[in-house]
Amino acid sequence: MEWSRSTVLSLARLSCTTCGGEGQKREKKGKIIPCPCVLRAIFRACYARFRICVEKEKYMSRVSFEHFGGKERRVMWGRKDEEYAADFHLIAKRRLDPFHYQVFSYHYLLEADWKLCCRRLGIDRGQFFHAVYRVQESLGRVFYELEPYGLYPPRDYFATRIGGPSGPHGGASQVPPRKPAFPSGKGQSEPAETAQPMKPGGERCQAGREAGPAAAPHSGDPLWQRTAAAFSFSG
Repeated sequence: MEWSRSTVLSLARLSCTTCGGEGQKREKKGKIIPCPCVLRAIFRACYARFRICVEKEKYMSRVSFEHFGGKERRVMWGRKDEEYAADFHLIAKRRLDPFHYQVFSYHYLLEADWKLCCRRLGIDRGQFFHAVYRVQESLGRVFYELEPYGLYPPRDYFATRIGGPSGPHGGASQVPPRKPAFPSGKGQSEPAETAQPMKPGGERCQAGREAGPAAAPHSGDPLWQRTAAAFSFSG
């Protein structure tokens, strides 16, 4: 997934000495890349959602019914919380080398503090935190650039996808635009017919009653029916 200026600015750390709060830096070859503070912020956001998925009670887990685009128009049941936790762990296991994966397992999965990790791994405090920063930066980049469905932002991962990954981050597809009630101007009522004068008795004339429903054909439909019609598709 390509990096956008708005994304790095929103995640950048204002006190960062590398980017100065801009969220990006320039390499020696002139290529602009995201700042490490942005990558670490992405990792922390994904790790926070991972902990929510793991720690909450199992009876609160939801099952979603998703539609996938394509020629077959297949549908599938899924458990988003368990899938996100599994993807978070498997991506880290495949991306990191054995040493950094041990740091990731002890510190983030088993929640050991730096003293216990240093004693277990046989390293000092400085080496441990340098390894933690490298883990955060490496996984933060992968979580954002992963295709077709990245782990960041989590809201796009948990959104119901209809018609395939057409969103900006591989998330929910855009809602198709509604068709106009009267295409090409046909069937519209004249202004003289829609605005009828009221009789002294307070009753609208017969012409006004006939033109009223035609002027607003969808005004009486409930909101959920209009939403369902926008997402409906033919088999």
